[in-house]
Amino acid sequence: MSNIQQLEDLTTQVRRDILRMVHKVNSGHPGGSLGCAEFFVCLYKEIMETKEGFDMNGIGEDLFFLSNGHISPVYYSVLARTGYFPVDELNTFRLIDSRLQGHPTTHEGLPGIRIASGSLGQGMSVAIGAAESKKLNNDNHLIYSLHGDGELQEGQNWEAIMYAAGNKVDNLIATVDLNGQQIDGSTDNVLPMGNIKAKFEAFGWTVVEIEDGNNIEAILEGMQKAKSLTGNGKPVCVLLKTIMGNGVDFMMHTHAWHGKAPNDEQLATGLVQNEETLGDY
Repeated sequence: MSNIQQLEDLTTQVRRDILRMVHKVNSGHPGGSLGCAEFFVCLYKEIMETKEGFDMNGIGEDLFFLSNGHISPVYYSVLARTGYFPVDELNTFRLIDSRLQGHPTTHEGLPGIRIASGSLGQGMSVAIGAAESKKLNNDNHLIYSLHGDGELQEGQNWEAIMYAAGNKVDNLIATVDLNGQQIDGSTDNVLPMGNIKAKFEAFGWTVVEIEDGNNIEAILEGMQKAKSLTGNGKPVCVLLKTIMGNGVDFMMHTHAWHGKAPNDEQLATGLVQNEETLGDY
């Protein structure tokens, strides 16, 4: 079995996890989670340099911050499937007193979670602060973050983006999930943002584009390129072009599944389209 095949198999299992978690509690955000499944698998299995065990300081390893915290199902699934906590804990998603709340939180001490997120627009600032902390500690590891494209409509992002370039925060790789959808419709209909690549470049960032953000090999190639561009005096932005709801045909290309759970029949259909690879929890 090739390494690519292993990553694809894990991605399939992650999609099953997402569907089952959201269905069980009839609540959650499957669309964006499904669209970013390949990215999270690649990030945690191949791209980031991490160490055994988890501590909040994160010294001597790469760190990741999820800004669009509503896509917690994919985050929890990949954390569990890469050993941060038991896979069967996915059964507790969004339940009272669970460590796996709808938006990631830190007060329950869930391994892998470094910030409470979901208040959109704030993750860029946090990631920049972490990147500057790495520099102050003479730690050469990188900071990774993920942001929604609709999230860029929040003004705080652009203050942070300007700050990062102005202060040469060049140990940061911020990825934007470009699926063109948000809760109320397409991003172009809700609030058009124009040429996002040109905007980041105008603000002094280096930009890498991944045209097929649901292709394992394309993600690996693009993220390795992004890593090679760090340390050159500029922060790096990755524009990851994904499909909302990828892997479940009736959820794809529409904002309708931004925050909607599948019913019993829809769950069964989605699971058939993603046959079990590693074993359900």
